[in-house]
Amino acid sequence: MSGQDFETVELQTGPEPEVSIIWLHGLGADGHDFEPVVPQLANGLPPARFVFPHAPVRPVTINAGIPMRAWYDIVTFDRHAPQDRQGIAQSRQMVEGLLAREQERGIPSERIVLAGFSQGGAMAVYCGLRLARPLAGIMGLSTYLLMAQELAAERSDANAGTGFFVGHGTYDPVIPVAAGHRLAAALREMAYEVEWHEYSMPHAVCPEELSDIGAWLVRCFSGADAA
Repeated sequence: MSGQDFETVELQTGPEPEVSIIWLHGLGADGHDFEPVVPQLANGLPPARFVFPHAPVRPVTINAGIPMRAWYDIVTFDRHAPQDRQGIAQSRQMVEGLLAREQERGIPSERIVLAGFSQGGAMAVYCGLRLARPLAGIMGLSTYLLMAQELAAERSDANAGTGFFVGHGTYDPVIPVAAGHRLAAALREMAYEVEWHEYSMPHAVCPEELSDIGAWLVRCFSGADAA
């Protein structure tokens, strides 16, 4: 499936968007999940297009095989368990198709932020690190490093200078905050610039985090202007 036939929810903050934010939802949610945060995040940004794709529906092993929207299957929450390589590869193709579509619509990759929450955050980081084109920023919320053992061999130099926003709740019962710390540490070990935030919250987002994300987005696109 390409970005051209991928189902999305899209909101524009102006008639001629100059920047794009592609935001991947978490397991079992859909593209409407973060639609309500757009007005708050739009403050201070150039005219923007927020793209919230719907993950495909697939059986999810950890949830008794029930079909739901998911970027890939999860067998167990054990971080050492085998991972769904086929599902991850399919979703990577979808994400790269969406990025290509934004470029076709006139938004250069340097004016695109790739973001996600939970499973969507894992995909955003996974794809952004391997993308052959530079992005304005990469954001992972309440998430973890996917396919960590292969990153050193597979990462692209295109985003070596791209900044990351990594945020996590200290009371997250789904993905422990330790997973967020490991993600931030792994990125820093490879010399990526990481803005780390943790919040007194469960597996969620909070007003303080949204405020921090908004300020970070302004900086991402200000940097793109300077470039």
